[in-house]
Amino acid sequence: MMKAGIPSPLALRLREPAILPGFGLAMGITLTLLLLIVLLPLIALVVKAAGAGPADILAIATSPRTLAALKLSFGAALLAACVNVVFGLIIAWVLVRYEFPGRRILDAAVDLPFALPTAVAGIALTAIYAQNGWVGRLFAPYDIKIAYTPLGVLVALIFIGLPFVVRSVQPVLADIERDIEEAAVLLGASRARIVFRVVLPLVFPSLITGFVLAFARAVGEYGSVIFIAGNVPMMSEIAPLLIVIKLEQFDYAGAAVVAMMMLLASFVLIFLINGLQAWSRRRLGDV
Repeated sequence: MMKAGIPSPLALRLREPAILPGFGLAMGITLTLLLLIVLLPLIALVVKAAGAGPADILAIATSPRTLAALKLSFGAALLAACVNVVFGLIIAWVLVRYEFPGRRILDAAVDLPFALPTAVAGIALTAIYAQNGWVGRLFAPYDIKIAYTPLGVLVALIFIGLPFVVRSVQPVLADIERDIEEAAVLLGASRARIVFRVVLPLVFPSLITGFVLAFARAVGEYGSVIFIAGNVPMMSEIAPLLIVIKLEQFDYAGAAVVAMMMLLASFVLIFLINGLQAWSRRRLGDV
């Protein structure tokens, strides 16, 4: 128990001047921006959705069309993020560990999904993967359709999410000392053992970061998906499109309810993934 008149260690730390001045001003600006840009819109969304009433909220949330759209959006986003984790790691490894002609061009091409307007990306993907497109015609004889199906949604989400994984993993791979791998070789470790027991544990936190970013982008993606999806209710209609349709029908409460469901589901999934990332950092250490 602290004696009377003697300040606590916490009070002493709070009174110590910071190395860089301006903490109070910076914190005030940060909290204000978070309130205006993040919290207020979310609060408005919750209020708007609550205005529909419990019966309407339940009816909208459990309607087959809403559930089908949410299932496609989140299912395709999760699957696309998993695919991007695998191929993003491979691409980052090639860009970091090998020198070959055109490497800089390939490195720059990774960022194309960032630079392309989403509508342009959607039109390009549709032209390529339609049944008469360059890739789509290769699958047409086997009665495999890519464009205007859920598979087309997956392709679009992989396209827009791949750079997030590559750019998250690439700097970590570049910082890994090759002496670690050489030491593992000298100790008799096989190539597979080096990859799974030496390299992957070091890049795992950055892989999770890339996964979260790719998943978050894919869940809310709209422009590049609507062109290739076909937008058939109960089959290839994504949740963001359903929200837009309800807004066009002046069903603002219904749109808010669907958006609220997406927000809650995204928050739970990202919270769980961030928990996994924190656990991996505690176990493996920061890299």
